[in-house]
Amino acid sequence: MGTFNVRFEPIGEEIECGEDETILDAAFRSGLNLVHGCREGRCSACKAFVLDEGWIYLKKYSSFALSDQEEEGGYTLLCRAVPESDVTIELLNYDPDHYRLEHAITDGVGRVVDVEALTHDIRRLELQIESPQGFGFLPGQFVDIWIPGTEQRRSFSMANLPSDGRLEFIIKQYPGGRFGAMLDEGLTVGDSVKFTGPYGTCYLRDTGGSRSALLIAGGSGMAPILSLLRQMSEDGQGRTVSVFYGGRARRDLFYTELVQSLGKRIEQFEFIQVVSDESDSDGDGDDVRYGFVHDAVDQWIETSGFRLDACDVYMAGPPPMVDAVNDVLTLRHQVEQNRIFVDKFTSTGPEESADSDSVSSL
Repeated sequence: MGTFNVRFEPIGEEIECGEDETILDAAFRSGLNLVHGCREGRCSACKAFVLDEGWIYLKKYSSFALSDQEEEGGYTLLCRAVPESDVTIELLNYDPDHYRLEHAITDGVGRVVDVEALTHDIRRLELQIESPQGFGFLPGQFVDIWIPGTEQRRSFSMANLPSDGRLEFIIKQYPGGRFGAMLDEGLTVGDSVKFTGPYGTCYLRDTGGSRSALLIAGGSGMAPILSLLRQMSEDGQGRTVSVFYGGRARRDLFYTELVQSLGKRIEQFEFIQVVSDESDSDGDGDDVRYGFVHDAVDQWIETSGFRLDACDVYMAGPPPMVDAVNDVLTLRHQVEQNRIFVDKFTSTGPEESADSDSVSSL
């Protein structure tokens, strides 16, 4: 099989890519953890620009991730791009200090320990890792779970810390979701489940605790945010941490007591719950804000005195929420984009059945 050279600017790294291999997969194989997400051409997280006259073939992708005009203008998606010649790529989103893999991407096997209902449509899945021994990940990362009996896989973020030999997932069930449906019927304690990973770039950057953190979760986006919060709580550093958690109704909010408990070990901690259904109020003394998460974040910034210039932002949840909050932070409050780390929880396409929590990391 022939290979082509792919050079990435401005980081100055060069790799070899097989003629049937996507550039993103080749980057993983070469030890690079470039910004990525769904890896199926749906989320645009890995969008990049072709700098020279190299030839690239694009596998099937969504026009929402890359428009025809963008492709004609030289943009591409690294998860769909297969080189047909040597090529130089300009990375549009990259972290100059964290573009190498901390943990090699590998295949593993876990055994189901528990399946628990957290809400009417969100389930908690716990796997005990059987192989490989010492499988590691960074809080905030995700793995692909292979749907038993198929060659399809779905991406889910870990909610736990990597030190206890297990994987904990928070999974939203959607109508027609093939894997989500198995959590109620089909997947039982003791079953074996294959996984591949870890993937993702929405992990804690400041492990020393010198910067404050703004954590924002919507729905099952609580999973990576909870993993990050657990790490911050365990570090015992003198952090300032504010957590926003949004849902459509009060019944959609879960683990609120756990979040508050973890916050007690953080020097300065604030937890704000947001519900979009304003009719779902319990009257006087209600500790939940009503409206949209991006509006709540905007109002809080205006009144709290929180120092955004010394803050890292971590967000996970549905794309509309993530995009709206990102606009509030960058356009209204001038937060630098490179200090915002994101997992957009997109869904798989209708041709594969709609499961949630396929992750898009920025």
